Amino acid sequence: MRHAAPGIRTLRQATGAVGALALMALGAAPAVAADAAPTPHLVLGEMAPKVDGLKPGGTYDVVPVSFTNTGTAALDKVYLQYSVTRGLSHTELPSNCVRYDVGSYDELPEKSYAICEFDQTVEPGVVYAPEKALTLNVLDYALHDELRVVVDVDGSLPGDETGRPVPGTGPAVKLVEKPDATPAEPGSGEHEGWDDAHISVNAANTADLQLTGNELSGKVGDTVSLKVTLTNAGPGWVLGEQDNSATKIRVTIPAGTTVTKEAPCAKVRAGVYECGTGQRWLKENAVEYRTFKLRIDKAVTGAKATAKLTGPARPYDKNPENDSITLPLDVTDGSSGNGGGSAGTDGGSSSTGGGSGTSPSGGSGSGGGSTTSGGSSTSGTSGSATTAGGDLASTGSGATLPLAGAAAAAVAVGAGAVMVVRRRRAAQQ
Repeated sequence: MRHAAPGIRTLRQATGAVGALALMALGAAPAVAADAAPTPHLVLGEMAPKVDGLKPGGTYDVVPVSFTNTGTAALDKVYLQYSVTRGLSHTELPSNCVRYDVGSYDELPEKSYAICEFDQTVEPGVVYAPEKALTLNVLDYALHDELRVVVDVDGSLPGDETGRPVPGTGPAVKLVEKPDATPAEPGSGEHEGWDDAHISVNAANTADLQLTGNELSGKVGDTVSLKVTLTNAGPGWVLGEQDNSATKIRVTIPAGTTVTKEAPCAKVRAGVYECGTGQRWLKENAVEYRTFKLRIDKAVTGAKATAKLTGPARPYDKNPENDSITLPLDVTDGSSGNGGGSAGTDGGSSSTGGGSGTSPSGGSGSGGGSTTSGGSSTSGTSGSATTAGGDLASTGSGATLPLAGAAAAAVAVGAGAVMVVRRRRAAQQ
């Protein structure tokens, strides 16, 4: 699969294809591939898959980066691309490089790209490397970050969400031969015209994930809100594995209550839910809410709600005392006298969705969850469906009216076509 899908190149390819069809329609076949240049092949040298122990606030030299032209003909130009997640940033770039900053989209975190052009001859069977290593800043909130290195022959741009290009201002860097290095074998490349490597870059940093909740109190027949709050107190941001939550929360409902509205979580069994994060990352100071509506059916001695962090191991979290909470349910005397009950208390105020500024419906597809990141709050989570393991937030909704189901199906067909295109492109980044 190609590593990028820039719109300009796609347009050129489409135009060429239309032109070829027009020639064939007129009985004039386009030029055959006999005179075409040989297919280029590039293979990166071995790179360590993981770098550990970097110091926040320091720098990291990306070494070694080398490659071999394993084709049969010399190339007159090649490109090296370095993309990093948000805990790393590019320092001053050489003048033959350009930077693009890309915000998060779909299930991809925000990234910064540096694309360097080397306008010089690259002979077959020779190992080349930049004469100077690329240096990255390790930011204060770096923890687990990702670096991807690409060598290619056409300098592909990151994608449709690419920001404005920022040209480098430092002295230009050239490629130099590495006569002592062993060149890659012809035919050893996995792709045509490009190769890539992924490196896990880990800083010696911590992130304190915290759980808190609201008081639970009401009369038999009342409906109350159970709101569990997940906070990343930092200083590091947390980036989970691909297609997984940064962490998970196991929530147990109090005895003697019935859930009338579920948070966007996966139901493990009766009265137990597992909630994923809205995305596979949690920025420093990010806050996420998971809210359940509970009807108090009867008073049960010792009834309580509990929540605890589960999911992937968290060696970066050095404060396990706030990784779980217990919330006793206080059932007061008397009865509300109606089946619907009144809204439960949530820190002294009426709770409608369990988050800052949420609507009574819980926000856009959230079912009662909301997320705050970097000081701002948005209703709901990412809206991605959860598997039984609770990797991302799930609506947990029940049966739907036939008309609403038909409308949802129609929307899904249209949205699915868009998502397929975006996910194909996103998987290539």
